[in-house]
Amino acid sequence: MAKLKSTLPNMFLSLTIICVVAGAILAGVNMYTTGPIAATKAAALEAAIKAVTPDFDNKPTEQAYMAVTADGDSLKIYPATKDGKFVGAAVESNTKKGFSGEIKVIVGFDAEGKLLNYSVLQHAETPGLGAKMQEWFRADKNKQSVLGRNLADGELKVSKDGGDVDAITAATITSRAFLNAVNRAYSAFAGTDGLTGATASSDNTTKEGGNDNE
Repeated sequence: MAKLKSTLPNMFLSLTIICVVAGAILAGVNMYTTGPIAATKAAALEAAIKAVTPDFDNKPTEQAYMAVTADGDSLKIYPATKDGKFVGAAVESNTKKGFSGEIKVIVGFDAEGKLLNYSVLQHAETPGLGAKMQEWFRADKNKQSVLGRNLADGELKVSKDGGDVDAITAATITSRAFLNAVNRAYSAFAGTDGLTGATASSDNTTKEGGNDNE
């Protein structure tokens, strides 16, 4: 095969062919990976829901709905039922008040509104400090744990703000942000009937508040 002369048109043709081939390869890779990636995310979400709610036999992700929080935002709620009876729900919540940005959590409540469990889905907090929130607020030590609490009795606040939750050592801002996300989750949950997402009562919401300064 004769070698193409190094001319501008030939160089342009070669680059065009390379770009077309590279584009086709990337499109093929994307086509074959989109499905598995989506499946992995769906499985992770289902595992997170299962970890924070009572045992259920329905498919919460297929019955999810949006609910409005006290501050006017909307959060997704995954209702859990057992033998057709509502037993609790998982709420995806977030806050942008973290020390390094947004914090995303999923919080589980039983049918009476008691906080059962939580999982931190995403954060950008300082490793070794803010990252401790994954376990800190469920530890059975001093006043760290928020598990078993009913937020109908009042929103969660760190001790420094007049509340009764011990903040993560040297990470007060992160602790406030985490509790803010949990409070917002309850606000959305409490404002609906839990199962269908129908608004329960405008008086059934929790007001946001608190000091966000160290």
